[in-house]
Formats: sequence, C-alpha cells, structure tokens
Amino acid sequence: MSNERKISRRTALKVIAVGVGTASAPPILGNHVLGQQQIQHQHPDMQMGVPAAASAPAMAGTRFFNPQEMATIAAVSDLIIPTDEHSPGAEAAGVSGFIDLMVSESPNEIKSLWRDGLAAVDRMSEQQFSAAFIRVGHPQQISLLKAISRNERRPKTIEERFFVAIKTMTVDAYYTSAIGIHQELRYKGNAVLKEFVGCTHAEHMS
Repeated sequence: MSNERKISRRTALKVIAVGVGTASAPPILGNHVLGQQQIQHQHPDMQMGVPAAASAPAMAGTRFFNPQEMATIAAVSDLIIPTDEHSPGAEAAGVSGFIDLMVSESPNEIKSLWRDGLAAVDRMSEQQFSAAFIRVGHPQQISLLKAISRNERRPKTIEERFFVAIKTMTVDAYYTSAIGIHQELRYKGNAVLKEFVGCTHAEHMS
C-alpha cells in the first residue's frame, strides 16, 4: 500500500472534522426520508418501500447520481471514514449507495444541493489541479476537502454546504451499517443475565 493511502481514520477525521452538523447547517434530507432511513436502515427486513443500502457495497444501478458523481461521493466518503486496521471504511459499508438512495427520495432543493455541490468540487479540482476530483491523487483530494471544510460551522458557498451534507450523511450511514455497528463499534447486541447478583458490599448482603 502506498504512503498516499496510509491515512488513519482518526487522522482523516481530524483533518476535515470540526463537528458533525451544527445549528447553522442546512437541512440535509426531508424529515420523511430520515424517518424511512432510520427504520429501514437499522431494520432492513421491515418493508418501507425502499431497500436498505448501507449494509452492503453500492448498488449496481443508481437511482439519482450519474457514474462520475457516484465515484466522487465514494471517494469523499472514504476519505471521511477510510479503511484502517480496525475496520473497513465508508465505501465498504455501502455509504455511497445509501446516499444515492436517500437523496433520490429527497425534495428538489436537497437534490440541487448535492448535484451543484459535486459540480462545484469538480470545478475547484479542475482549477487547482487540472483534473476532476476523482482523477487527482489523495494528497490533492485531502487538500481540497480541507479547503471546503474550513467554514463547516457557518457554510456559505455551495461547496461548503455540500461538505456539511456529505459528511453528515457519511457518518450517519456508516454508523448505522452492519460494518459500522459490528466491526467499528463492536456492538454484540443485548446480553441476557442468567441471574442478578446484586450489590456485593457486606452491609447490603443481609
């Protein structure tokens, strides 16, 4: 593995994270979509009219984004939560496919934010590095993400608002996926106690 790819999850989050969502952040999805997401994503066998997506890699057929947009979403989300020695990263958890599904079910305002934001990121990459975001190296990609994340608490430009949107959705999708829950957080489910021994202090054992 090249040095470009040797970036730990902790380092990546420090580089581009200030906080996952703030009071000034724009709405990421409509409330009806968030409701579907939480039920369907955590309990995929409950039929809500949309399939769960973040427990497996991205679906072959996309619902809203074109192939280049999907590749950019996959690259950005994998820089936000990269694979490390502890667990796989965002793309392995199917984050890009989940984002595609959620945005496809969102209002036009949200769809425009994502599509315009992706276009703005590519324009910045073309201006700075003479190539689209997915065609430049990891150092260049990280440099660009650092630039658009500087005003994360008060995003103004379309690329800054897009960064807040994709970071929030990446974290939400990852940590409600099978990989995020069981490999990253190592959640094993509720345990049944065979007996409750109670307090072991002598004064309470009479």
